[in-house]
Amino acid sequence: MNGDTLYSIGELARRTGLTVKTIRFYSDRGIVAPTDRSPAGYRLYSIDAVARLDLVRTLRELGLDLPTIRKVVDRELSLPEVAAAHAEALTVQIRVLRLRRAVLTTVAERGSTPEETERMHQLAPLSKDERSRLTGDFLDAVFGGLDAAPTFAGVMRSMTPELSRNPKTEQVQAWVELAEMSLDPGFRAVVRRMAEDQAAEQARSGVTVPRRDITAAVRDQAGPAVTAGIDPASPQADPIVAQFTAHYAHLLGRPDDVELRRRLATRLERVNEPRWRRYLQLLAVVNGWPAPESLAPVFDWSVQALRARTRR
Repeated sequence: MNGDTLYSIGELARRTGLTVKTIRFYSDRGIVAPTDRSPAGYRLYSIDAVARLDLVRTLRELGLDLPTIRKVVDRELSLPEVAAAHAEALTVQIRVLRLRRAVLTTVAERGSTPEETERMHQLAPLSKDERSRLTGDFLDAVFGGLDAAPTFAGVMRSMTPELSRNPKTEQVQAWVELAEMSLDPGFRAVVRRMAEDQAAEQARSGVTVPRRDITAAVRDQAGPAVTAGIDPASPQADPIVAQFTAHYAHLLGRPDDVELRRRLATRLERVNEPRWRRYLQLLAVVNGWPAPESLAPVFDWSVQALRARTRR
């Protein structure tokens, strides 16, 4: 067939796979106009209509509306520009759907109440600026007014969640739980006490630069004892305890006595608080970091060892 051949709607339907009703609908809206009419008044179309209908079907399947499609096929709009705009709109829709899915999944897994569901629904879609304000308020409540800026500047950065533009469902779930924790006055008080402990240690040390934290010393010295299965109350644990208590005594500029060891036991109990461990786990998920090492066994061992040596 040559380019002058004209097709009826029925023939066009067979060539394109569209229904006669659909082609007539597009024709009535001027998207695929007939080239001519038969003596009986039936619409006739050129071969160009086939290509045009194929494009229309593709754009409809991609979700474009008819007014936009008409402008594209009439070359009033650039297809690449329309595609870019539509892709961006879909990105936003996908993000919204992912957030909704994360909330619903969390509700199902937790067995949440209507009140908890409403709170999650409010927290999940927060903008980047809104998330930053929430996090900033939490960090200010924890670290505000403490005179340990050089130490805490890095700590605050390491405690800041950064949800990506296109987060995975588990990241959204982690963000919602983390945000809920950040708003909890009880949790804020827990982390504030930890920050105050660290600030007090730095103030007693008389230096303005960060020193090796006692928790790092305990991890390095007590970790091998946990791995080796040494009883924290046994004589074998004595030199290990002496190592990290000597470090703490040096850090505070105080003698390594019973009171210092009791203070250290309390310090480690606070660091080992389950909610704090959970915060670090959630933070790693949100930021796409490797899961943090669990130091709970090391801190448990150290606290038991200290308590065993400070009983009267």
